[in-house]
Amino acid sequence: MERLVDGAFPLLCNGDEDRPVTLSGWEKPAAASLGGQPQLQLHAELSLPPANIHRVMDVVEGLSEAARAFWAHATPSRAAEVIASQRGRSSPVPLGLPRLLRADDLTSPVIPHHLGWINFWSAATARALGFPDATRDAEWLSRSRRTATDGWVVQLTQAPLDLDVPEHLETLLRAYERFQVIGGRAPPRNT
Repeated sequence: MERLVDGAFPLLCNGDEDRPVTLSGWEKPAAASLGGQPQLQLHAELSLPPANIHRVMDVVEGLSEAARAFWAHATPSRAAEVIASQRGRSSPVPLGLPRLLRADDLTSPVIPHHLGWINFWSAATARALGFPDATRDAEWLSRSRRTATDGWVVQLTQAPLDLDVPEHLETLLRAYERFQVIGGRAPPRNT
C-alpha cells in the first residue's frame, strides 16, 4: 500500500474489472477550508448492476456517517456533469437549473455545493436547510430516512437521476426551489 502524502490517501480499488469500486481522498487544509477546520474530501466511484441500484442509499449513508461528513451525494456521471456546470460565472446554466456559488464563495462548510440524486445531509446541514419541514417536505420525506446521527439521506427520484427524463428534471428543479440554501442562493437557517 502506498503511504499517505499531504493528508491524502492513494486511490483504492476493489480490483474487480467488471464492477469496479474506487475510493480516493485528500485533506483540504484549515486555511483553505470554510469554517477554518481541515476537511477530508472523499470521492468514490462504483458500478452497480441494475439489480443492486437500491443499495446506493446504503452506500451513501455508510460512507457519509463513517467519515462524519457534512453532506454528500451520489449522482450518475451524466447528470453530475450537468450539475457541476451550475457553479461559477462564465458559462450559461443548462436546462433552466439555477446558478450556484462556487464552493469557495459559500459561507459555511455545512452548505451543500449542489444537489445530487441521493443526498446525505448531516444534522447540522439539515438544520441549515430547514429540513424536514412537515408542511413542505412530503415529497422528499417519502424517499428519505433519518440516520443514526440524526442526519438524513434524501433520494430525489426513484430511478437514477437522468436529466433527459422530463420528470427527473422537474423534480430536481423543485428540490432547488425548496432548498435555496444549497449552492449559496439563500442564507442558511440556524446552524
